[in-house]
This record gives sequence, structure tokens and C-alpha cells, in this order.
Amino acid sequence: MATPKIQVGDTIPQGSFTYIPWTPELENHSVCGAPTSLSTDEWKGKKVVLFSVPGAFTPTCHVNHLPPYIENYDKFKAKGVDVIAVLAANDPFVMSGWGRFENLQDKILTLSDTYAQWSSQLGLGLDLQGRGLGMRTNRFAMIIDDLVVKYIGVEPGPGVSVSGAEVVLAKL
Repeated sequence: MATPKIQVGDTIPQGSFTYIPWTPELENHSVCGAPTSLSTDEWKGKKVVLFSVPGAFTPTCHVNHLPPYIENYDKFKAKGVDVIAVLAANDPFVMSGWGRFENLQDKILTLSDTYAQWSSQLGLGLDLQGRGLGMRTNRFAMIIDDLVVKYIGVEPGPGVSVSGAEVVLAKL
């Protein structure tokens, strides 16, 4: 289990992620979109639910982690969440493809933490080089309110428990 450097009550470090904003043109699967940057500074004054997965389209992430966030989208919004985002070390085109496959549109942002740089700053990088997957983001979830961590759940092992949608909803 990763021991995060960031704790409840801490302000998140500044970070920048790449992502491809959803547009109706992306419904045409021959269109790729253009990556842009999103800074954590844009979360100032907002309530953000950020959950991180080791990889898009991977078994646990694709089947058990992302779907409950999609299913509970309206419940998150009803609790005042401004932004829901999923984070992974995959490139922004893969993250966009995953979002389009799941029909996320602009409901859940699919953010790329290239080389798990931001996650590693938090003590939440995951070295899977021995398995041929490189540096990844650990499986975790955070509730961030005006850039301050209100909840952090880092998975103690395989599977989804403390970073799952139902647990995060209960913490809001």
C-alpha cells in the first residue's frame, strides 16, 4: 500500500494535466480531438472528486472503478460536486478514447497524469515497470474542496474499496 505524502487538510500541489475536452465532433470516431491542459488552479473555489486508476481499459479500472462513478453522477452533483475527474498515466488520446467508449461526454473528465508526475508528488505513483506497464498512478480517490483535501482513500491492495464511488459519496 502506498503511503501518501498528502493528507486530509493539506492543499494539493499545483499540477497540470492534459486532456481532450469533449465536443460533439468526437462522436465521430475518426476524430481524435486536440489535447489541452487543465491546471489544478482551475479548481479554486470548486468541489472536486478526483479518482485515480492505474490504467484505462484495464480490468478492474474499466469494469469495477469507473462504472459506479458514471452510475452515481447525479448523486455526486446533488451533493454539490462541481467536477468529477478520473486520472491515469495513459496519454490523453487513450483517456479520451476510454471516455468516448464509456459515453462520458463532459460528465467525467479523463485526465492524463503523464509519467504519473503529479501522483508521484503526492506519494501515489505506482511503479509497474516490472510488469511492462511503466510508471502509473496508484488507485485512490480524493475529495478536494477549494484545493484542500477533505478525503483521501488509497487502496490497500487489488480491487476497489476506499476509492469507490459509494464510499466517496458517503464522505461528501
